[in-house]
Amino acid sequence: MPDSERSSLISGHKSSDSGLQIHLHPLVLLTVSDHITRHSLRRREEPIVGALLGQQNGRDITLEHAFECQVVEGEHGAILLHQAWFQDRLQQYKDVHKEPALELVGWFTTAPITGPEMHHVPIHQQIIHDYNETAVLLAFHPTEVLAGASQSGRLPLTIYESVYESTQNAGKAANNEAEADRSMDIDIAEGPLDLRFRELPYSVETGEAEMIGVDFVARGGGNATNIDSPAKQKGKEKSPKDSKSPQQESKTLNDASFLSPEDEELITSLTARANAVKMLHTRIQLLKSYLTTLPPSYLTSASYPPAAAAEEEAEPTTTTPPTPIDHSILRSIQALIHRLPLLIPADGTAFEHESLAEKSDVSLVALLGDLTKGTKNMREMGRKFGIVNSGRQRQRGAGGRG
Repeated sequence: MPDSERSSLISGHKSSDSGLQIHLHPLVLLTVSDHITRHSLRRREEPIVGALLGQQNGRDITLEHAFECQVVEGEHGAILLHQAWFQDRLQQYKDVHKEPALELVGWFTTAPITGPEMHHVPIHQQIIHDYNETAVLLAFHPTEVLAGASQSGRLPLTIYESVYESTQNAGKAANNEAEADRSMDIDIAEGPLDLRFRELPYSVETGEAEMIGVDFVARGGGNATNIDSPAKQKGKEKSPKDSKSPQQESKTLNDASFLSPEDEELITSLTARANAVKMLHTRIQLLKSYLTTLPPSYLTSASYPPAAAAEEEAEPTTTTPPTPIDHSILRSIQALIHRLPLLIPADGTAFEHESLAEKSDVSLVALLGDLTKGTKNMREMGRKFGIVNSGRQRQRGAGGRG
């Protein structure tokens, strides 16, 4: 990017000398993208601001979790974090993530590709003064997403660290980086220090659970639906084939089933389990197909005669070349097979009895609940019957006296 297009808040030093190593986790990316998507669909006017949680070990910083934040307008129109709300929410996250312990390591927002702007400075100063003096800024660039620049493989975001530089030294750094380095010792004598941002390199790290979650999201979640906007629906022209009569449209609306939040949650949970089973079945089939391509001597070494194996290796193969043997994969498969008995109970009969006992207890509790509900309904019916019967008796008594 040319220097003329850079933000005035970007440091003149092009390379970071702090030695910070940023390790970004996919869960942060999912949270940030979800927050920005919901913010855009709801057409909210307030800025997008969120906190980043992670660990800081020396110069290594991990960005593991994120959550959105409430903002308020301070003096002179400055946007700041809602102090009381933010402290409560931060403490709640710290209480949940105690092992390993997480802390506030930065915040995220949206910014142009040129860098942070002046309205980002008050929030950053609030965080580094009250919570973490080495907090980083994750700036998401929506313009790159709209322009399709993310197809090149680079994430549409930049991570910055904050440094204090004098305005005069920043101007020198823009012209001559070596001259700026020589003048670093007299920055305070030259003038006041201003907050500047400097880009940091980062790497994406993920665990096994995050890999499964990202793969699930990338496949569409199994139950994602496409909802057209009202403007898009108005722009669509109905063809004669797609036109329906009012009776057909009313029948379609009447036949539509609206699920409760509990049903939607249950369907989502069952869909996730079904996708996990499908993925497991796919991996097992992959292992089976790999093992079937190996010579029998690698699979049944105990029952396969060594002489037969030697003859088989001595015979020239006129068919497809043999599959190269990867002993690390074979050892991993063998270790997986040895771990399978750990998933099976040692005493199957006792496990079945225990499962049956728990199932009977659950059924008994459900039956007692039904009996209690039936008793309550009978008492209510008896009370109403008594009220109706006493009313009839009063009417009869009044008619006899008349």
